[in-house]
Amino acid sequence: MSRTIRTGAVAACVAATLTLAGCADPGAKSTGSSTLNVATLTLPQSFDPAVAVGSALPFFQATYDTLVKREPNGDFSPMLATEWKYNGDRTELGLTLREDVKFADGTAFDAAAVKANMERFKKGGGANAKWLKDLQEVRVVDPSHVTLKLAQANPAMLFYLSDAAGLMANPAKFGQADSLKTTPDGTGPYRLVKEKTTVGTKWVYARNADYWGERLPYENLTISYFDNETAIVNGLKTGQVNAALLQTADQQVSIESDPRMKTTKQEFDFQGLLLFDRGGKLTPALKDPRVRQALNLAIDRETMLGAIRQNRGEVTSQVFGPGTRGYDEKLDTYYSHDPAKAKKLLAEAGYGKGFTLKLPRIAAIVNDALAASLATDFKAVGVTLVWDELDGGSAIRKVFADRAYSGMVMNMGQSTSDWVVVDELVTPGSFNMFGTADATTQKLVPAIQTGTDAQAEQAARELNAHLVKEGWFVPFYRMTYLHVSDGTVKITPQSGMAVPSIYNYAPVK
Repeated sequence: MSRTIRTGAVAACVAATLTLAGCADPGAKSTGSSTLNVATLTLPQSFDPAVAVGSALPFFQATYDTLVKREPNGDFSPMLATEWKYNGDRTELGLTLREDVKFADGTAFDAAAVKANMERFKKGGGANAKWLKDLQEVRVVDPSHVTLKLAQANPAMLFYLSDAAGLMANPAKFGQADSLKTTPDGTGPYRLVKEKTTVGTKWVYARNADYWGERLPYENLTISYFDNETAIVNGLKTGQVNAALLQTADQQVSIESDPRMKTTKQEFDFQGLLLFDRGGKLTPALKDPRVRQALNLAIDRETMLGAIRQNRGEVTSQVFGPGTRGYDEKLDTYYSHDPAKAKKLLAEAGYGKGFTLKLPRIAAIVNDALAASLATDFKAVGVTLVWDELDGGSAIRKVFADRAYSGMVMNMGQSTSDWVVVDELVTPGSFNMFGTADATTQKLVPAIQTGTDAQAEQAARELNAHLVKEGWFVPFYRMTYLHVSDGTVKITPQSGMAVPSIYNYAPVK
């Protein structure tokens, strides 16, 4: 079973891969049950937003509002912040805040709360703490105005403020050990009902009667945890749950045969081999771009997509998704399956007799069929693929702390923000752990970060083409996921997330 690695997850990237969580018409009236029950494969470790990760965001959205709301199409709209404005060089972002919002204990939400939350998120050690690495200071102007001072322009800041970094909790609880871990305290549309919640099985929320905003259409929200998609499908068919996301092709086929179900497709993740070692520190052959190009040519993407995903997706050779400005449809098919050309490039690079590539394997990410397919394709051009079997816990340490491998097969969410893609995959960090750079990336990355819209778009397209042609990565395909309801719920996919926001569910009329 494949799972999602959400971009931005550092220490928790493998944990997020092994688990996955599951906006609506605010004025809609339910024509069915007053309770929405969403199935999820994500098991949250805490309700403290300082350590929130994207795959578990629905758990947090129920009780916490974000500063900015991300609409289903990716646009940003007011939430706790009603207005925002950058200065000329985009190193300061001013926010105007709502004045009619209170936390559960009556404490007012204000600029001081924003400052406390953002500073805590940056220092909290969560998987997405790096999102605020450019945040130098949170300056309180007055109770309803705050200015974020940045070390450098960060084009993704509004995206981050609509995600985990923008979740606002009651600062009064910060000094109470583990208080927020089990008892969320935010300004959101629901409150956790602890007496009905069974941690590890289901989480029950009831409508917040004092919510400042428009009511969501459901009086109650339940998020139910399942450890496999077969159980989720059974839950949908028996009425145990109302909505879920299905990733595996077999389960998608199973649910589509049931006429009672309503389904909506979404492409969000790509699956592929992320190469870390482009400098050849662990695997010297990877330093030569001809070797990386040969690996791309060795992969039979069309056959893999058919055999492993039942053609539910689109082959691709690029890590930029269709929602970004840097995306180029022609680059999806830049690398055809050409073993002869791959052998020729390997010989030109001095590896005519091949080489050995050792990669980590977590069975939940790389199933037997995918493992065998990759090994066969690489063997055909002379590359010996050795899988090192790991569990989730050891993978986090060996891959990201010990840096023991030259790459890893992952499922990566494709953000609609060019800068999110660049910052996660190109700038030094978890997925560029050896800090690879060249003259082209050094020129184009700053242009994407600080250039005008036109300059940033052109630079993103040039950078994307460069990454593909230099073989920085070995993507396989974008995967089609299936949002499924029991027929009573309309689900709208969410830009920038594999799972819908809690605002994206509405009763079928």
